[in-house]
Amino acid sequence: MNRATRNTRNALPALLAPAVLGLALMGTQAHAAGGNLVPPQGYYEGIEKVKEKDGNFSCPAVPKPYTDSLQFRSKYEGSGKDRSTFNAVSDAAFRSGTKDITDMERGTSKIVMQYMRDGRPAQLDCALNWLTTWAGANALESTDFNHTGKSMRKWALGSMSASYLRLKFSEAHPLQGHEQQAQQIEAWFSKLADQVVSDWSNLPMEKINNHSYWAAWSVMATSVVTNRRDLFDWSVKEFKIGASQVDPQGFLPNELKRNQRALAYHNYALPPLMMIASFAQANGVDLRPENNGALQRLASNVLQGSKDPQAFQAKNGQQQDMTDLKQDSKYSWLEPYCTLYTCAPDTVERKREMEPFKTFRLGGDLTRTYDPAAEQNSKAKNKDMDKDTGEDS
Repeated sequence: MNRATRNTRNALPALLAPAVLGLALMGTQAHAAGGNLVPPQGYYEGIEKVKEKDGNFSCPAVPKPYTDSLQFRSKYEGSGKDRSTFNAVSDAAFRSGTKDITDMERGTSKIVMQYMRDGRPAQLDCALNWLTTWAGANALESTDFNHTGKSMRKWALGSMSASYLRLKFSEAHPLQGHEQQAQQIEAWFSKLADQVVSDWSNLPMEKINNHSYWAAWSVMATSVVTNRRDLFDWSVKEFKIGASQVDPQGFLPNELKRNQRALAYHNYALPPLMMIASFAQANGVDLRPENNGALQRLASNVLQGSKDPQAFQAKNGQQQDMTDLKQDSKYSWLEPYCTLYTCAPDTVERKREMEPFKTFRLGGDLTRTYDPAAEQNSKAKNKDMDKDTGEDS
């Protein structure tokens, strides 16, 4: 029995609304033609195992909704315009100040992943309770923010929206019977997305870097959650600006400024750009040709640089810090990449060695979403979610 058949058979009969299920199985291009925004096909997966009993699952306490000013210190505080020298004191202050936000991001993603695996009602209730608690408190909506604060807002929105997508589009229809909670959550996401658009619009080109790409990803995920074409269009516009920054050799000038961290930040720019392109493709918008294939050019340059950073060192004169590039989770963008493009055999082999990719900033288990056959084969590795708390201001 193949995975799709098993998922369909395992879905709870009471939750299968025929009209909606039919829509979910038609394919993403058909959706796009009908005008509704949709995610890539992997987001329609059913529940892996429907467990009627809640077993040992106990819902963790909801992190305290963050409603204060979004003014945070940066781990690069005091390092100058290049923002590449780590400051341990300010980083500790940042992590302390943002702990509830990061716990909310990581916890939401983990609980949704558990539910998609086990199908326990308590897991679904837990995830929805977390989100409605923060929505009801108008969390993360402060207009008193600095650069790091508005960065936390867009990261958090992307994490939560991307996780919630799995519930909204699953062929098991877990949100049926939870319409009021869904409406509250989606209205909150919509407000946050409007603020993210305001936060990151109309920046001068020299200020547009990976942060803008991550903002555009958060808005893309939310556009599909809320079916808002204006948000979708803004995300696509921001992607095109990002693609226009890629030079003929596959470098991003504003990331080259990060001195020894240049290669790491080129790599960090790829997950949001790859996800935006993947979601746009699902809705009939092909972003791969932008700026003469800029996205693939950037990816190829980064993959080569991760093996041999000499080209990056020659480009900006700095020996590259390879610490981040030794972490498998930093290459989560390979999952959507190898669906957008035909990956070379050595790239596929490399991807297989690093799978499964689980990253909360992109909504959880990307391998299960984009390459389910590989996800089955890599289960024995039992990797936990990436440990990165993501502050890369």
